[in-house]
Amino acid sequence: MSVEWTEPAIVLDARPYGEGGAVASVLTESYGRHKGLAKGGSARGNVALWQPGNLIQCHWMARLSDQLGAFTAELVHPGAALAMDDAFALGILSSACAVAEGVLPEREAHPRVFGDLLRLITRLGEGSAVLPEYIAWEELLLREIGYGMNLERCAATGATDALAYVSPRTGRAVSANAAGEWKDRLLRLPSFFLGDRADAGSAQAWADGLRLTGHFLERDAFGLQHKPLPQARVRLEDRVLALLVPAENLELLRNQSDSGVK
Repeated sequence: MSVEWTEPAIVLDARPYGEGGAVASVLTESYGRHKGLAKGGSARGNVALWQPGNLIQCHWMARLSDQLGAFTAELVHPGAALAMDDAFALGILSSACAVAEGVLPEREAHPRVFGDLLRLITRLGEGSAVLPEYIAWEELLLREIGYGMNLERCAATGATDALAYVSPRTGRAVSANAAGEWKDRLLRLPSFFLGDRADAGSAQAWADGLRLTGHFLERDAFGLQHKPLPQARVRLEDRVLALLVPAENLELLRNQSDSGVK
C-alpha cells in the first residue's frame, strides 16, 4: 500500500539529482512545504516545468509517509516565464520562493501563506506595484511561523493612532509622539501595513517595509537556523534602494541602516 496526494502546488526550488532527476520542493495548501523526487526534472524537456514560481498540478506518491517520495506534475500557470520580462516581478517571485523554502517547516500546512502567495503570483504583471502585497505576505509569513509583530497599539502609550515605528527588539509598534529621541533606532512603519494605502506607491515606503520585515526574517526566521537571508531577498531590497540612491551609495546606506538598528 502506498500513500499519495494530488493538489495544486507552487514550485519553490528544484535541484538536479542523479541522472536527469531533480529534488523539488513545492508549497501546497493542505500539505505545506513538501519535497519529492521529480524523475527527469532536470532533463531538457522538463526543466521549465520545475522553475520556482510555477503553479503546477502536483501528484506525490511514496511507499511510506516519511519517505522522500516521487513527484509527477502538469503545468497550470507559468509564473516563472511570465516574470522574466520584468525585473521587479522576477525579483519578487525569486525572493518569495527563497524565503518560503528557507523558513516554512516541512509538511506543515499554512493555507493562508499559500493562498496569498498564489494571489501574488497572478498579479506579477503589475511589476513593482505589487511590492506592498509582497511585503504584507512576508509579515503574514512571520506571524504564521511565530515571529509576528504587534502593530495594534503603541508599546509606550497604548494609543492606536499615529503608529509610525516598530521596535527592532520587541516587534511592537511605537507612535510618532512616543518615539522621541529614539526614533533613529526604530524601524519605520509604512502606513500600508495598517490598511492606509496613501504610501503604497512610494519607493521609500517599499524600502521601509522591506527593511522592517527583513529585520525579523534575518534575526528570527533565518537567524535562529544560523542562516543568512537568501540572496534573492537581498537583491530585491537592493533593487528598491537603488530607486532612492545612486548605486555607488547603496552599500553606504545599507551599512548605516544596519548600524542604527540594534
